[in-house]
Amino acid sequence: MTDRTGHVILGVNVLVLGYVPAAWQSPLLEKDAFVDPRYWENIGRTAERGTLDAIFLADGPLLGDPAYDANPIRLEPTVNWGYVAAATERVGLVATASTTFNDPFELAERLLSWDHLSGGRAAWNVVTTRGVPAARNFGLPDVPLRDDRYERASEFVDVVRALWSSAATGGDVRHHGEFFDVEGRLRVPPSAQGHPVLFQAGGSPKGRALAGRVAEGVFAAELTKEKAIEHYRLVKRHARENGRSPDDVKILPGLLLSLGSTEEEARRRSDELHDAGPASYSLGWLSQSIGYDASKLELDEPFPEEVLAAPADPQTFTGSIGFRESIVAQIRRTNPTVREYLKQTRYTGSGHAGFVGTPEQLADHIEDWFRSGAVDGFNLQPDVLVDGLEVIADELVPILRKRGLYRVEYETETLRDHLRAAVSGGASG
Repeated sequence: MTDRTGHVILGVNVLVLGYVPAAWQSPLLEKDAFVDPRYWENIGRTAERGTLDAIFLADGPLLGDPAYDANPIRLEPTVNWGYVAAATERVGLVATASTTFNDPFELAERLLSWDHLSGGRAAWNVVTTRGVPAARNFGLPDVPLRDDRYERASEFVDVVRALWSSAATGGDVRHHGEFFDVEGRLRVPPSAQGHPVLFQAGGSPKGRALAGRVAEGVFAAELTKEKAIEHYRLVKRHARENGRSPDDVKILPGLLLSLGSTEEEARRRSDELHDAGPASYSLGWLSQSIGYDASKLELDEPFPEEVLAAPADPQTFTGSIGFRESIVAQIRRTNPTVREYLKQTRYTGSGHAGFVGTPEQLADHIEDWFRSGAVDGFNLQPDVLVDGLEVIADELVPILRKRGLYRVEYETETLRDHLRAAVSGGASG
């Protein structure tokens, strides 16, 4: 165990309706919930009732495949969160936006405008985009190679940060790099927190290096506590090597949730939701995540070594390197058959760990990983958002408060201050 001060950080990755494909079948939802302003107001206000640090929403630069995507239609995050900001006061609002298919000047202006109008509650989750379908939406035959995407991402972030600084200083930016040429400055005023918080999501070596250099939060993918501790120390070390305090970057793995008043009830809920989804979903997402057509695998045989081995060419691998590493490490640890793995994990195409149980058991899990120096908090992902978020706000949070692991009320105004007032110390390498 490690010496920690402050409290655990809690975010919720809203994933529109929930992380399971059958989330849309919930009787609590109206048929157009994903585009209904009242639905999104309720999400924001429920998160704020639980004094959550932030809620996350990903962009979607392509139309999802309904065979694999639980939420094929979604609103643009910054516009959606701009609306939710008007219905809330304190909760942070994180939007994912790609450096592959955006322009740094336009995105810097859009994000800072949103941050200013929300009172300093905005954050940008920095990602690159992978996959041919998204590229074709932008008139390209394919995405750039992985290293090229991250080189562009690194320069993109530098340009955005320089433009945000120009809003505060009034000085012009004169940047002439490999990918961008920018001369000028933003006319948007600084926000209450100066500029949006920077999050990073990506488990490749270049992604982790970028996180250590500039990120204030990392949306990580970890399946085991041991691997989480290893990743935690690595990113904190990268931060120190870049002249930063390890406490300047907060590590928040995703955690997929099915909660119930008893463990039996939670498992029944999880089973019913997964059984209600398309049978092809698990194999389809597993194929995408490991870079191999899982339908060709023998279900009652262990995973072949050639499937688990590193991709022959990481540059052209279209999945998430971080997710793949987590999945392969889990498979190697227990050596299940393909059928056993799919059944045990209720696989949803994610490198995030899953949790099925009661709010009390979830509090135990959060406290264990937190005290062990594996995380600074979690980005929770309910199976069905509309009622799963209520359980987090009204049942999980009070348990954490009783244990001294979470604040009783908001003590700060901006998202950056929420994060700074939270945990410090731990396994920083």
